[in-house]
Amino acid sequence: MTPAGQLAAAIDLLAAIEADGRPADAIANQFFRTRRFIGAGDRREVSTLVWGVLRARRHLGWWLQHFGAPETPRLLLAVQAIFSGMSVYKISMAFAAGRYGPPPLQPEESVILEKFAGHTLEHPNMPEAVKYEIPDWLLPRLKAQFGPVLEAEMAALNQPAPLDLRVNSLKTTREAAIAALAREGLQARPSQFSPWGLRLAGRQSITQGKAFQDGLVEIQDEGSQLIALQMDAKPGMRVVDYCAGAGGKTLAIAMTMENKGHIVACDTSAPRLEGAIKRLRRAGVHNAEQHLLGEPGDKWTKRQAGKFDRVLVDAPCTGTGTWRRNPDARTRLSETDLKELVAKQAMILDQAQRLTKPGGKLVYATCSLLSDENEVQVEAFLARYPMFKPVEIEAPEALRGKYLRLSPRAHGTDGFFAAVLARDP
Repeated sequence: MTPAGQLAAAIDLLAAIEADGRPADAIANQFFRTRRFIGAGDRREVSTLVWGVLRARRHLGWWLQHFGAPETPRLLLAVQAIFSGMSVYKISMAFAAGRYGPPPLQPEESVILEKFAGHTLEHPNMPEAVKYEIPDWLLPRLKAQFGPVLEAEMAALNQPAPLDLRVNSLKTTREAAIAALAREGLQARPSQFSPWGLRLAGRQSITQGKAFQDGLVEIQDEGSQLIALQMDAKPGMRVVDYCAGAGGKTLAIAMTMENKGHIVACDTSAPRLEGAIKRLRRAGVHNAEQHLLGEPGDKWTKRQAGKFDRVLVDAPCTGTGTWRRNPDARTRLSETDLKELVAKQAMILDQAQRLTKPGGKLVYATCSLLSDENEVQVEAFLARYPMFKPVEIEAPEALRGKYLRLSPRAHGTDGFFAAVLARDP
């Protein structure tokens, strides 16, 4: 594709995202599936253009409103190009590049773009929430939580995330995995905190490579790996991943169990569980089974009460810790969503705690930065169930404490929280 063709595709993709309430990555996947003529390199270029807008969406919207202009996908992309250093003339040429490019700029669009000349993305009159690319209602909560480092935390949260891998010790070692990736032209180095982690230089495609296809490595953020580490799951134990989703943490836990013992991956979504089982097979895991959860308090949960050494509740949450990967999620999150999720988390904890055997451990985790879903949620649970006590987390010394708290600024990972709660013998 020509640059003009990439721009046209970016306009179409951004229009689809702006019109749809689903996550941007899901819309992008569908968009590219129906346009097989867009090759891998062009997909990356189109995605870079669109995700650049999503990361600066509030800034760009503020500027367009400042000049009384509509927030159309064409203008959003054009203004983003101006702030990236492109001249209005070059932008006009890109919009008039022929058959496969977007329609030429209209006179009124050109007039609007001329107003941006000499400006930068930041402006002293911008509200703080716009400056930080967060919803207005969330600003007081994040200020209370991060205080003087809020600006740095939000800046780190708005940067593209690196590509982290977890080495599958059932099949290989970290050193051997690095060598296998190198044979594919992929440069990987050990991650900072996870004993199984690798970080690739830049954004690279690995899913079609032999190392991935053979189950030597899995894609998993280092912070997510550290959540699995908190489980301290040993060979021979009985373990349940109560909100398994796509099975990333189930895979890591099964690995630490060395295929000995029993792990159950639970979820309320059958398609998610099917995807998890496929990943488990590729990884060489054969001590795991799936269970589709029914309504709260279903018969399976009652029958399994008190039978598990380890219970993981990786709770559904706002996902604020993953905004590096999902910048569009910021525009969809409402205060009502948070209240509903906090209530749902408490309900899930009430159900999952039944599964923990005396002397066992319950690990509660989220990919959220918000204390409402994290510390506040855990303290409320401990007040309801005094037979549980928090214990120090399993992590490198720099991360140890009552709870595990990770953020892009402080640790270079997604934002995560975990609490390890031991049940009285």
